[in-house]
Amino acid sequence: MLKIVAVAAIFLGEALSIFAELIASRQFGKAGGDLAMLLPMFLLISFGILLVFGYALGYMHLKNIWIIVAISVGAILVVEPILTLLLFRDVPTAGSLIGLMFGAMGALAAIFL
Repeated sequence: MLKIVAVAAIFLGEALSIFAELIASRQFGKAGGDLAMLLPMFLLISFGILLVFGYALGYMHLKNIWIIVAISVGAILVVEPILTLLLFRDVPTAGSLIGLMFGAMGALAAIFL
């Protein structure tokens, strides 16, 4: 059960961090560089403590940091393209799609091999 909580914390922490990064970049581009707009994103990214919690709890129960790292990278590879597509309505180029597929295969290899 605690392994599931660790994985969920890593995914949620990565998702919140990525969401804050993407919103900040989008709003910063629209606002023309208004630094005051970044404050809410700094507050949102402070929930990155979930990543620390997920890493610590995961390492306590899995005893292998490489599995935790692969889960974190896998979370990034799943969450970031989805959020980018939803927030920017921008489709990936061929090169970035190929890089994404290689990254996903690497994360899966780290978990299962």
